[in-house]
Amino acid sequence: MKNKFFLALLFLVTTNIFSQNTYVFLGSYNRDKTAEAIQVYLLDSLRGKLTKFTSVKNIVNPSYLTVSPNGKYVYACTDTKTPNAGSVSSFEFNTTAKTLTFLNSQRSGGENPVYVSVHKNGKWLANANYTEGSVSVYPLLENGKIDSIAQNFQYMDGSVNKDRQTRSHVHSAVFSPQCDYLFLPDLGADKIRCYAFDENQKKPLVETQNPFTKTDLEAGPRHFTFHPNQKWGYCIEEMAGQISAYNYENGILNKIQRIATHPEKIKEGFESSDIHISPDGKFLYATNRGKENNIAIFSIDENGLLKSIGYQSTLGKHPRIFAIDESGKFLIASNVLTGNVIVFKRDFKTGLLKKVGKQIKMQNVSCVQIKQI
Repeated sequence: MKNKFFLALLFLVTTNIFSQNTYVFLGSYNRDKTAEAIQVYLLDSLRGKLTKFTSVKNIVNPSYLTVSPNGKYVYACTDTKTPNAGSVSSFEFNTTAKTLTFLNSQRSGGENPVYVSVHKNGKWLANANYTEGSVSVYPLLENGKIDSIAQNFQYMDGSVNKDRQTRSHVHSAVFSPQCDYLFLPDLGADKIRCYAFDENQKKPLVETQNPFTKTDLEAGPRHFTFHPNQKWGYCIEEMAGQISAYNYENGILNKIQRIATHPEKIKEGFESSDIHISPDGKFLYATNRGKENNIAIFSIDENGLLKSIGYQSTLGKHPRIFAIDESGKFLIASNVLTGNVIVFKRDFKTGLLKKVGKQIKMQNVSCVQIKQI
């Protein structure tokens, strides 16, 4: 009887594992509606090989993507870097029909949308607009479409750099681990803005007693990520080429460390971009563009502090966005200027990276997201 129960359990577990596939979604600055704007690939979970699955045209500059929690919908910043324009768009992803179908678009509430996040309940979308420094929040309908804007906040304050910080430039919109707060790194104002997020209200963004955390001057906070233990947060600073680490609790950030993403010999020209943590919480990765074009690798100790352990070339130029798959086995980097996508295999013990498989070519590829469905 025990053997039959064990076999039945084994069957259920293995069936669940093999019924899921890992998909890689690539966005781009395609600048031409006749070009493939978004491409989707299957990721071989053993070898890291990418196989073309589907694509979509007739959409302009889907520069940043995110996937709904259930994997049925893809949301994109569209019409980015387009004067007097800017939108967010939704697509239905059908794994059986192998299709990615446009559903609808809404105005982004500001020029040059650069980042979208979906609430864990799948009912809200948050968007950051860079050029005009604003955040927009939208309800998501059951059919995956984006409803009209529920809230839009714009900011005017800047910081000390007269070339890049004359006004606010919100560069990302990141939900807290429990999705009860929304954090907005603002490159132009040297602030990480914060709102409480009440998912049950028609206007979910609620002002708090601590509306922002100040960063160092000329830091240029860009992207933000939380540790799997939900106790620490990490912000990559584009202009300064630094990462600031914070203790996190109930919407409050308290800095515990600031560390460079580049070797000491590099003194200027920083273009740090993206930041992610391995699922096991042991390693943090950060990309540098500009002169470096690499991934900085850090270990994370028991107190949340970072230690530099090496660098890995992205084998291309301008690695804007990268992603780590849910198993933590692979890291995939997208290089905008060379239009290539590289798959790296992670060493679980050392955190170091090794290229695997063949590179994928996609002109002006600007974003990569990975989702197991």
